[in-house]
Amino acid sequence: IGIVFIQVFARFVLKGSLPWSEELARYIMIWAVLIGASIAAREGAHIGISALIDKLPQSMKKPFIVIGGLITVAFSVFLCYLAIIVVMFISSTGQKSPAMFLPMYFAYAAIPVGAALMTIRFAQLAINKLKVEGR
Repeated sequence: IGIVFIQVFARFVLKGSLPWSEELARYIMIWAVLIGASIAAREGAHIGISALIDKLPQSMKKPFIVIGGLITVAFSVFLCYLAIIVVMFISSTGQKSPAMFLPMYFAYAAIPVGAALMTIRFAQLAINKLKVEGR
């Protein structure tokens, strides 16, 4: 927010522009969203459909919780794997960002980092749900 405020101040008050501010704000936003997704996974705040599981008898809930947990962990592992391939490709091209001349793999690296953190958090969430449902 501070960087964007400084850019607006520079543009409208000082009648000049900071060419790097928009780019930096974008990269910070990307990293914040992907790290925030792992926090949402830890809190169980991602969208989920539990209507079917809620209707099942207690003895049938545990297998569905296990399957759901395995699917979310598998998806985040797959996302991490694909993102690593993309980051390695971007790194091999030597691309730089237009305003700050940062290596572009820095921006793309947020995806595998966020996916790896989500994998850990989804696994923890699944284990915690199993402990609660197992009682």
